[in-house]
Amino acid sequence: MKELNLKSIVCVSNNSEAKKVSNFKLIKPDFIAIEPPELIGGENSVSSTKPEVIEKVVKICSGIPVLAGAGVKDNNDTKIALKLGCNGVLLSSHYVKSKDPEKFLIELIKDL
Repeated sequence: MKELNLKSIVCVSNNSEAKKVSNFKLIKPDFIAIEPPELIGGENSVSSTKPEVIEKVVKICSGIPVLAGAGVKDNNDTKIALKLGCNGVLLSSHYVKSKDPEKFLIELIKDL
């Protein structure tokens, strides 16, 4: 991936996985995304439901940018994730299922 100038994102479901990934010796990922599986594709985001998980992962992964995934659906979720120390959000279902993807993205980052 590095030779092709591609970025890597490793998704983890909890703090212990984040610790293992952040301690990789050979190749560190460019980003670590925290995605508790029970929140993926749902209406409750990791930002609003489990902010303490984000805070711990950000501390564990010091030096590796962290993304919040799982249920991120609106501007408030994004603001909370950034306030908790994330470098961004990871999107999937809410974006893919939106009727107007461009409007969804614009609203997601409004006033950041």
